[in-house]
Amino acid sequence: MTAFTVLVTGGSSASGIAVARAMVAAGHRVITVGSDEARIKAAAAETGAAVTPLVCNLASLDSVRDLASAIANLGVEGIDGVMHLVGGWRGAKGIEDQTDEDWEALERGAVTTLRNVSRVFYGQLEASAHGRFAMVSSTAVSAPTAAAASYVAAKAAAEAWTLAVADGFRRAQEGGTADGGSAAVIFVVKALVDAGMRQLHPERRFPGFTDVEDLAAAAVGLFDQPASTLNGQRIMLAK
Repeated sequence: MTAFTVLVTGGSSASGIAVARAMVAAGHRVITVGSDEARIKAAAAETGAAVTPLVCNLASLDSVRDLASAIANLGVEGIDGVMHLVGGWRGAKGIEDQTDEDWEALERGAVTTLRNVSRVFYGQLEASAHGRFAMVSSTAVSAPTAAAASYVAAKAAAEAWTLAVADGFRRAQEGGTADGGSAAVIFVVKALVDAGMRQLHPERRFPGFTDVEDLAAAAVGLFDQPASTLNGQRIMLAK
């Protein structure tokens, strides 16, 4: 298998740790990113693998540009994959009590960070022989509820942006080879679960939840499939 350089944003989360560990196990070079230095370093150590942790405020375009410079200074010629695992959840009782504070947090976490990362690293992903960009969305986008209005709206916006990235890849690669090229995809889950959550709540079954290890396997698998098959797809991981 060809080794690629993969950037995992939200690298201090359980899903970030799982994806980073799986990518290294598959032979890829992994760079993880988080907003807190202590947490991202601890998460990188928890992977038990050779992972490079970096700090960045992904909600700031200038900071993401600085991140790209820092990665280049590591001797990395280009990023081949971005696994964007930044988001968050906030809900309410209904439409009337959707707060501005919740919307701003969700927009910043789910949309602004994705816009910044995709804009800064788009050229590198497009130039890669097997560029891959992936985000995690929710089944709620297809069935919005009043209580989750802000959350679903933010996720829908992030999905639309990702599909636009996919269109950019498609237009840039028209007439290219069937196997090569770049792809942007959306992983769809009801929610994520990890070993820590199961240990904390042994009485729960977590029906429909996607284990972070399954997400990690799906992320690694993106490099085994042709871009023409993947690009623009909503990949259902919900159980």
